[in-house]
Amino acid sequence: MKKVSAFSILKGKKSKVDTSGLERGGTTRGSLKKASSTPVISEEHESGPKKLLRAIKGGSFRNTVRGNKHRPTILADGSGNSPFVAGNEEGVKLTSMKEKDKSGMEAANTSGVTTPALTKKTKSSTSVNRENLPPKASQSSDTPRLPHPPARNTQGSPMSTSTKAAAKQKKPVPPIPLADFTAPTPPARPDRAKSESMPVLNGTPVSGHTPGEGGSKKKKGKRALDQDSPDKSSSKKKRVSSPQKPKVQPVSPQVKVRPEKPVRGRRVWPTAVFDGVYDSVEEGRKLFECMIHPVQTDKFFSQLWQKKPLLVRRRIHDYNDGWFSTQELDRILKEEHIEFGTNLDVTSYTDGKRETLNPPGRAYRAVVWDYYQNGCSVRMLNPQTYSENVWKMLSTLQEYFGCCVGANVYLTPPGTQGFAPHYDDIEAFILQLEGKKHWRLYNPRSDEETLPSTSSGNFMDTDIGEPILDVTLEPGDLLYFPRGTIHQGNALEDAHSLHITVSCFQKNTWGDLLKKLVPRALDIAIEEDLEFRQGLPIDYLNYMGLVNSDLENNSREEFLKKVTGLMKMMVERYLPTDAACDQLGKQFIHDSLPPFLSQGEKQCSIHGHGEQWDAATNSVKGNMEMEPDSMVKLVRKGCLRLITEDDTVRIYHSMENARLYHAREPQYIEVSPELAPAVEMLIQSYPEYVTVESLPSGTLEEKVDIANVLYDKGLLTTGEPLESVHYEEDSEDENS
Repeated sequence: MKKVSAFSILKGKKSKVDTSGLERGGTTRGSLKKASSTPVISEEHESGPKKLLRAIKGGSFRNTVRGNKHRPTILADGSGNSPFVAGNEEGVKLTSMKEKDKSGMEAANTSGVTTPALTKKTKSSTSVNRENLPPKASQSSDTPRLPHPPARNTQGSPMSTSTKAAAKQKKPVPPIPLADFTAPTPPARPDRAKSESMPVLNGTPVSGHTPGEGGSKKKKGKRALDQDSPDKSSSKKKRVSSPQKPKVQPVSPQVKVRPEKPVRGRRVWPTAVFDGVYDSVEEGRKLFECMIHPVQTDKFFSQLWQKKPLLVRRRIHDYNDGWFSTQELDRILKEEHIEFGTNLDVTSYTDGKRETLNPPGRAYRAVVWDYYQNGCSVRMLNPQTYSENVWKMLSTLQEYFGCCVGANVYLTPPGTQGFAPHYDDIEAFILQLEGKKHWRLYNPRSDEETLPSTSSGNFMDTDIGEPILDVTLEPGDLLYFPRGTIHQGNALEDAHSLHITVSCFQKNTWGDLLKKLVPRALDIAIEEDLEFRQGLPIDYLNYMGLVNSDLENNSREEFLKKVTGLMKMMVERYLPTDAACDQLGKQFIHDSLPPFLSQGEKQCSIHGHGEQWDAATNSVKGNMEMEPDSMVKLVRKGCLRLITEDDTVRIYHSMENARLYHAREPQYIEVSPELAPAVEMLIQSYPEYVTVESLPSGTLEEKVDIANVLYDKGLLTTGEPLESVHYEEDSEDENS
């Protein structure tokens, strides 16, 4: 049976699920009871050489976490020089915070896992992320990386001399899978000779091979089927000198082009390795897996997410290196125009009093460091605007979480605290980058403050009770806590502290969905159902209202029964749930960062390929044209949202977003309902490539047209760089 697109209803028919009037906001509350709020502590120990994994290399994530597929692995100290991998039955050592602190390191257990003492210090604080998105990239020589545990020691465990340990090792540890983030190049066209294929490495043709060169000189060219262009059939231009190739058989809309059999964990296409993102959601998952290692993601979301804090102590001080540094902050203050209050805050917390000391105007480097020397903390509100590494991390994570992911950076002078105890309205992941910071976490004071929709004010120590977690973070450690968790942090006396707080799930709850859903459902019910438009009883004020709430009579009971029946009817008949979700999706597109593209991806998209000025010939070169057999796919899974508004079809996208939160208005493209199924197919077929001619949109001209519209907006990437097309004027045109 032929598939009917949901957008076909717009052809000659008014949509009843127009959601342009939906509103935003709301929250739900979960259960974060004190008994279930015991933090989870996961420990990793290092011995011998550090074995780290570079999670972001060049333009793509490569050779990332080699985690145990069946249970997380734990780095442990051994007597030898090389660390080894061990895992208990649960995979992660869970330690209750009610246990007494140990005076030192406990003796290693049979699996090689040790539990360090928890040290109790003074105060500290993190802050809510207000500027969740960024603009402008700053080039950094440091490539961000998220390391992973070292590979299993093939030389044997230092404890292998023990009979008991040897017996435990009879059951082999499952092999560590090789996770490769290398994205594939498209399948080689069957009609193209092997000698004509253009290998691409990191977005650059190998051996100086440039597609489309040679032949006669081109006089001028234009991307075909542009909205302002005449119909292709009426053009008086003809292509000459371009390499001719026979047409390939179009790919059926039901058939996806898939990569060949993976080799050692890597997706491999017949041509060269493509430097880019194959599946953005999967890469986001792997990056998050590296972030919380050794805790498995399924265990994290089932046992910890929105329920209780998590502490990961790694003893690998450079595990979080590359994301941000004090040196990079100094560079940003020197090179960028940073404003107090907009991009950066200077704060202090002394004698129970929290102050923000921002002067007006620009935050000059010397002024900021003067505040720092006088004991003020420095909070950078939108590091992703100026740090390419932070932009890369957040734009990858937002694909996995399906919501805006932001960050703040906190620099605290030695022996000081910058913020009062408080709670935030975001899920917080704290990555300690430099120095040490002492943290204390507290349970929410009531159910009303559990998973809150807004952040709190400042608390006094007498308001918050006893901490459920008292710990000092060192470089490489991670601390997670849910919305509503009261927290404070202070730097130790002997060193400064630098950490980055990654935040997500701000106003992304069931309550926020219902705030958009219920008002629109009521509008539809009033418009379509006579019963909702009938008048109220003339005497209802005599038995309804707060004054009459204790009154018992038939009229009041009938009135309440009527209201309940109408609410039930509205829910059963008129809820535009998909349309309300689309409105949340539209909000996510506006909130999110633009995708970070590798050089390889730029070479296969409008971002780095196409027409350009040639100073040598004083003319435009590199005229590109989309072909019916061109292989295309979306740049990212979450880069656009297809919705209906005001009886039109709109494609909201994030490609032109700034790297500063809401610095630009929502960006969208309006398309006709006939072209919507083509966009729908591109969304549903991701991450696979499809041919332009396989798109389900009327004529071939319309298919090429919608592909060009999306390509010119940067939303599509091609399987390989588009070839240059050469034109010369028709002789008849010249004679005329």
